[in-house]
Amino acid sequence: MSAALLAIIYLAFVSLGLPDGLLGAAWPTMHVGVDAAVSWAGIVSTVICLGTIVSSLLTNRLVRRMGTGVLTASSVALTAAALFGFSTATEFWQLVLWAIPYGLGAGAVDAALNAFVATHYEARHMNWLHCCWGIGAAGGPLLMAAQISHGAGWQVGYQAVGLIQVGLVVALVLSLRLWGARVAGSKGGETDAGRRAVSRSRMIALPGVPQALVGFFCYCALEASCGLWAPTFLVLGHGLDTGVAALLGSLFYAGITCGRFVSGVLTLRLTGTQLLRLGEAVIASGVATLLLAPCEAALAVGLVLLGVGCAPIYPQMIQLTPTRFGTDNAQALMGLQMACAYVGSMAMPPLVGMAVENASPLLLPPVAAVLLAVMTVCLGICDKRTAATHPSSAM
Repeated sequence: MSAALLAIIYLAFVSLGLPDGLLGAAWPTMHVGVDAAVSWAGIVSTVICLGTIVSSLLTNRLVRRMGTGVLTASSVALTAAALFGFSTATEFWQLVLWAIPYGLGAGAVDAALNAFVATHYEARHMNWLHCCWGIGAAGGPLLMAAQISHGAGWQVGYQAVGLIQVGLVVALVLSLRLWGARVAGSKGGETDAGRRAVSRSRMIALPGVPQALVGFFCYCALEASCGLWAPTFLVLGHGLDTGVAALLGSLFYAGITCGRFVSGVLTLRLTGTQLLRLGEAVIASGVATLLLAPCEAALAVGLVLLGVGCAPIYPQMIQLTPTRFGTDNAQALMGLQMACAYVGSMAMPPLVGMAVENASPLLLPPVAAVLLAVMTVCLGICDKRTAATHPSSAM
């Protein structure tokens, strides 16, 4: 049953990633259809992130009441409904409205599944599961690019992803009994619904937690900004065709996908901290390539490197949560970490959008460089403080 449940979780991560790149891939044509300014994609992204922040902070309580399986199935159903709503939008305010349920559903799935996997499965699974997220995140823009290139329109792209989400809801409902069986067989034998509540003030007081939260903020700010604005950066900054830009934009997510598969293998030889440092170095090389890119091929290489560098960072920060801060604190802290991550995803894309529209689309790589620098410093401090308290946290 454990293998069957793991397969369902893998599918859930693919489905979780599918919608993430859709808005960025569709926006160069989508904003015309809903009569919106280029920078207004940041507003939609902000509303989505607000929803994810709210649901992430509530996830610990919801998991204790509903269990991870029921919460995941309900949240994916909410996300599917929102995607179909996006496909029917003819005005910008309708996109904003449907962004609310999309964010609420996505945040609960992310926090609940990440805590469940970090607690019950090995580190390689966390990387490979987030590789599955990357498959979805890369596949979404590819699907959208195909619809735009063949004249079907961005609406059909959203409908196709919505149908995939519906299929996942069916699979999750059929697998509900497996979730309880997995938790009951774990150390301690407690169920999701039986976990005790842990106060946020206690979480923040733990050594290294503030720095970890800033690390989540910076990483997701970087990833969200690059994922959303990379196609626009290519179109407005380098004069590429919109279809080509959508295709190249998917290379960022393709790099994340391939990198996370490799990271899962590397967990057998490298510690979590070593993987984090490696990822930061590769991100730096990707940013430098984008800054100096003389041609379309170099831009493609830069986006791939950026994605490959991002690959191990998020899953390793998540996987290290129980060993750094204790298994009993993992679920509550995961929701707090996800909330900070989504604040980063919410706050930075609108700011980058204003810079793209009012200053220059070429500012995207410098912004990524600043976020990388802050993240690297904070995660380094977190490693030192948690290692002093829990030596095993360096694993």
